[in-house]
Amino acid sequence: MSAQPQTTVNKENRMSSLTARSLTGAQRAVTWRQGRFIRDCRCFFTSVPECRFVPKTRKMGPSSSPSSSFSSHYRCFTVSSSQRTSASSPAADQKTPSYSYVIIGAGSAGCVLANRLTEDAQESALLLEAGPKDRWLGSLRLSWKIHMPAALTYNLCDDKYNWFYHTLPQANMDNRVMYWPRGRVWGGSSSLNAMVYIRGHAEDYNRWQREGADGWDYDHCLPYFRKAQCHELGENRYRGGNGPLQVSRGKTNHPLHKAFIEAGRQAGYPFTDDMNGYQQEGVGWMDMTIYKGKRWSTASAYLRPALGRPNLKAEVRCVTTKILFDGNRAVGVEYIQNGQKKKVFAEKEVIVSGGAINSPQLLMLSGIGNADDLKQLGIPVIQHLPGVGNNLQDHLELYVQQQCTQPITLYKAQKPFHMVKIGLEWLTMFTGYGATAHLESGGFIRSRPKVAHPDIQFHFLPSQVIDHGRVASKIEAYQVHVGPMRSTSTGWLKLKSTNPLDHPIIQPNYLTTDIDVWEFRQCVKLSREIFAQKAFDPFRGPEALPGPQVQSDADIDAFVRQKADTAYHPSCTCKMGSPSDPMAVVDSNARVLGLEKLRVIDASIMPSIVSGNLNAPTIMMAEKAADIIRGRPALVDSGVPVYQPPTLDTQR
Repeated sequence: MSAQPQTTVNKENRMSSLTARSLTGAQRAVTWRQGRFIRDCRCFFTSVPECRFVPKTRKMGPSSSPSSSFSSHYRCFTVSSSQRTSASSPAADQKTPSYSYVIIGAGSAGCVLANRLTEDAQESALLLEAGPKDRWLGSLRLSWKIHMPAALTYNLCDDKYNWFYHTLPQANMDNRVMYWPRGRVWGGSSSLNAMVYIRGHAEDYNRWQREGADGWDYDHCLPYFRKAQCHELGENRYRGGNGPLQVSRGKTNHPLHKAFIEAGRQAGYPFTDDMNGYQQEGVGWMDMTIYKGKRWSTASAYLRPALGRPNLKAEVRCVTTKILFDGNRAVGVEYIQNGQKKKVFAEKEVIVSGGAINSPQLLMLSGIGNADDLKQLGIPVIQHLPGVGNNLQDHLELYVQQQCTQPITLYKAQKPFHMVKIGLEWLTMFTGYGATAHLESGGFIRSRPKVAHPDIQFHFLPSQVIDHGRVASKIEAYQVHVGPMRSTSTGWLKLKSTNPLDHPIIQPNYLTTDIDVWEFRQCVKLSREIFAQKAFDPFRGPEALPGPQVQSDADIDAFVRQKADTAYHPSCTCKMGSPSDPMAVVDSNARVLGLEKLRVIDASIMPSIVSGNLNAPTIMMAEKAADIIRGRPALVDSGVPVYQPPTLDTQR
């Protein structure tokens, strides 16, 4: 990069105006006010489209100051639309903008960080997203496939907003290649998921503390769940009432949801009025990230309210290819946008929030990972961290399906005429069957005695789903999604090549331990037991899956191998832990070990997978990490009561 032009400031001039001519010949005026400068009262100015550069006024400490070769880059703030120009001058194309923070990935964590870090007006942030915006032409209705809750399967079935990953053939699942959809759009997977808001169990976070994530126990995580949340039922010691993330309960009052909850109670499980509160164990009503009939992703909750800030710029269709280093210090990133290779510098930090697949992929492309693997691909090693891409954990689930004797499932709603009616009601009023994802009830139970907290999760659906929704329902049926929450099988991912556009090799190693196989067998048996309860008598037809012919343990195991699939919860590939842990990638402050000015903040840094869905925990982690980055005291709420089963001698 060429040196930036210098402008000597006349002390008597309190206001100056500089003009830059764009490629089209249009002129723009950039006004700046004299301030305090860091060297000899000199100001450096570069003309970058849609940016305003302002003089630095803070003192730069050793941990945050750029290297001398980058010190002449000034912080970039976006300007209002009235001040924008369509192109930059040829000279400007040679300049590189600089921000306080460069955040890679506008997903569940990245949107939170973009919002919180730019609450400090003196800091600036650039948010880079590989996919598009979540609204076409700025219209929520034109982007109904994202924002209509009931339309969620559309984006699970194509690659418009979806990375569309696939795993290696799974030896213990009949050599099936597993399909892994992941969000590639503003909001990330929170713009594709089923909108279920589940935090996991308090003991998950206490386990993180024991695994080396100091300061991430339940006492220190619960306040950040509350900070993020605005629950429609109001605030209490477990729920938040003023956060940006709107959380609601289902509104359909469907008789099959009521039947599932009652059947669970008849089978001997308790009712819980809040799975995210005092008592996770039991059956009850699910919380959902739906607000006034619309999906409430992190793009809606965090990013869009912050877009008007002059110190935040969000770019789309930017594939980040490499983190740039000066020695062991991250100084910026390189990315491709519209076929052009670009660079941007970070004065304070580069923050990687690409998710459990993209984050380790980018680290490895940048020379951070297992040194032997990197050398085989000819990638210069920046930091040997063998844990990058390892410790991959996911939730598997399967469907137990029962035919319904009454025409009350969602089968008819999926016929063209009814879909048009549902769509029109949603487009005009945001109400009706389009305003919910229909996963309104569920539960958490223990698989066996001596298990301290629930390790099996249910999502009940008054419909039949086939192959991620890519195949239309065939019959009137209802189903429960069921799977173990803390499987012991772990996998890995590695680079396929040095091409950032090549998907990495993904090996989840599903069902490689005997206990994982046994737990799935239990999932089928316990689900059947609930469906056999009296509450389902008015609705129960023949079993559709696994089917009445599947009875023996060997038959059930074969069914699991044939039909179990991902619950869309990959995690733990850049695990947080103690520097003494050879597989740890980041420390308890989410800083990449052995490097400076580089953090990873997303589901990849979970030390181990939590007992539930991952979106709510990922948002919580980003909220907590934002306070860490900003140097704020950690929130803590000690001694919050958590339900304990009366006895562990029985399964329920």
